[in-house]
Amino acid sequence: MTTPAAAQITMYSTPWCGFCKRLKSQLSRDGISITEVDIEQTPEAAEFVMKVNGGNQTVPTLVFADGTALTNPSLAQVKEKLAAQS
Repeated sequence: MTTPAAAQITMYSTPWCGFCKRLKSQLSRDGISITEVDIEQTPEAAEFVMKVNGGNQTVPTLVFADGTALTNPSLAQVKEKLAAQS
């Protein structure tokens, strides 16, 4: 699964994940747009998350335009990653 071209960041999440909700809210407040994928509704997304996280369905997992991923990152880590890409 690849990051959609229109988005800089794809966030793999679940509806019940508190960490996902918090990070999504923080990103939104900072004007950072994401494409969100619910791994419970998209089996191939769950498989991708497991591949990236050593067999675990750990969310939030963020995938950036360059194909790299961060698992459960802080807002500061996301901003640092975006700054390094630009």
